[in-house]
Amino acid sequence: MTPAESPHLLDATMFFTPTSGGVRRYLLAKHEWLGRHAQVTHTLVVPGDVSGGTVGDVVEFASPLIPFGAGYRCPWRLGALRKLLIALRPDLIEAADPYAVGWQAARAAATLQVPSVAFCHSDLIGLIGGRWGRTAGALSTRYLRALYRQFDAVLVPSRLVADRLRAVGIEHITVQPLGVDAAIFRPDSGSQRLRASLGLPRTTRLLAFAGRLAPEKNLGELETMVERLGDPYHLLIIGGPEAKRPSPRITILPYQREPARLAAWLASVDVIVHAGRAETFGLVALEALACGKPVVVYDAGALPEIVDRQVGAVAPCRGPRALADAVVDVFERDPEALGAEGRRRVLAGYTWDRALTRELVFYAGLLKRPLLAPDGALEAAW
Repeated sequence: MTPAESPHLLDATMFFTPTSGGVRRYLLAKHEWLGRHAQVTHTLVVPGDVSGGTVGDVVEFASPLIPFGAGYRCPWRLGALRKLLIALRPDLIEAADPYAVGWQAARAAATLQVPSVAFCHSDLIGLIGGRWGRTAGALSTRYLRALYRQFDAVLVPSRLVADRLRAVGIEHITVQPLGVDAAIFRPDSGSQRLRASLGLPRTTRLLAFAGRLAPEKNLGELETMVERLGDPYHLLIIGGPEAKRPSPRITILPYQREPARLAAWLASVDVIVHAGRAETFGLVALEALACGKPVVVYDAGALPEIVDRQVGAVAPCRGPRALADAVVDVFERDPEALGAEGRRRVLAGYTWDRALTRELVFYAGLLKRPLLAPDGALEAAW
């Protein structure tokens, strides 16, 4: 099958910046994987400084930066964006954000008369309702109902998001977990050299968090937690604008765009700790498990769908003291055994091969044609 004859899948989103998190990693991993395993052409349409790009690669549409928006851009020429999506002539469009791009993706798909999929990566209802109250939550519910009514299907990364949407009357939902590249995120990518480079003793119990330094990540609780723990604990926060040490027990390292470097850091610590209460999946927790590291989370959001006592600890939502107690509990059990079980769990159910094979089978059902390239290993895994 030639590229011109192969089905053309298109992903569009505004959640795509050099320092953005799970959505960008999902889309880039998907693009690379489809190129190796699927009989398709795949195009990413994302905001950029100027418009340009080619089918089968990344196509940018000119969009201004959002003031104080951490590098995110918002499209303002919506008619031009819709015309671009139509001109690319995809056979299926997936929108990975519920804002302007989502609406234009749905309208372009309707014009082309091709299947449309919305991937709901965030709990917009819970986030808005929790921050601005019941009335704002009700308005966001009405908004999402109106938006997702335009799509043929809605993918969600976790049961938490599926339950939230179904509870407000949104239908045609399919749970599509994300994945991890277990060849990059692996236990043997770590090294004791990280401690030496940070000027820490080899006996340091090194904890880590990696991700955007956003308010909902509750980094203040992690900082209080490590101060409560005291020696020999040290907290490494990966995702800052620059390297610094705001406290003797806390080191902040810059955001890592290179997955192999992030994997090396995760595999070099003892335990990953996440204080978020509103995560809709928690890709960094999965990456940590792939690196053979136990993970400590709150009993909130979607993180407990990935993490339990077999691979770490789930703390009650009672603040830094509960997190500290959970960290101590992990060290008192067997961090290496917990990490090994986490690695087995990832290999059994959360590799990109498994996640994206499942997604491609879903797409094939919408398009009513096979999409997977012949690959006995993938067929066996599926």
